[in-house]
Amino acid sequence: MIKGLAITPPVIGRISIGKLVQKDHKWLPEKDDSFTLTTQVQNRDGWLLHPLHQPLVDQASNGKIRAIPVRLLFNSSELNLRAEYSAFDRSNGRPLCVGNGETARRSSKEGLEEVTCSGPDRCPFGQSVGCKLYGRLNVQVDGQQDALGTFIFRTTGYNSVRTLAARLKYFEALSGGLTHYLPLLLRLRAKTTTQSYRTPVYFVDLTLRDGDELAKVVAQAKVEAEQALEAGIDTVQLEAAAKQLLQNGQFEDTEEEVPQLLEEFYPDSETAGEGSKPATPTRTTRLTRQLGKANQA
Repeated sequence: MIKGLAITPPVIGRISIGKLVQKDHKWLPEKDDSFTLTTQVQNRDGWLLHPLHQPLVDQASNGKIRAIPVRLLFNSSELNLRAEYSAFDRSNGRPLCVGNGETARRSSKEGLEEVTCSGPDRCPFGQSVGCKLYGRLNVQVDGQQDALGTFIFRTTGYNSVRTLAARLKYFEALSGGLTHYLPLLLRLRAKTTTQSYRTPVYFVDLTLRDGDELAKVVAQAKVEAEQALEAGIDTVQLEAAAKQLLQNGQFEDTEEEVPQLLEEFYPDSETAGEGSKPATPTRTTRLTRQLGKANQA
């Protein structure tokens, strides 16, 4: 196996609660009040919608997707949701520093070194380079045909990361480590904060499906787990392999993905989104210009 390359869960689509819009030759994030399911293909108008998007729109009472029926690929909360403090070099898209609040891996001229991580609010280096909380949730959407494929939801919002982390840990504990077999709903919720100035801030939650009772769902999960084991499906080995593959690389995101991440989550001029603070506009980065030219071509 090639060393230094993190092998992540296979992705067949994206889930977002916003989109990129072009303003003054810049691509800036614009928050939304509904989910969007897209493929991994972009054209000059943005991300192409996934075939599963429209059926969910048709089922929604007001045409806006506020809940998505999902299951999880893994039982392990840490595999389903990976969250870190992350900073990127905005001139070339390479990761600069990734930490967990205790330790961090930081790129330097001497190579990769391990340093103390105190979080972006208390780290001078993090403040200087724009370090943020960055989470990735992988889920499987009802109706997909790929048994191992996932949709990825990326966020830099504290509300989403904290809520999802809590829910995953709770479901894992209550089900006896059988989260993979629970039918769940990815929900979009709203709240107001002092930073949002009474404007709704949207974040993502994970719950049981409407009408389901916890005891019945957990009982059914145990039955499904036993049936899977009898069929020869080994989820323990699956998770062991997934952990090993994720730890194979220094950083999870590839150089191919980072430019898009910078445009969506680390823009030059940020709009007030989930848990974000208004930032001072800066000059257009080389990555922004490249993305703009690519979409205009």
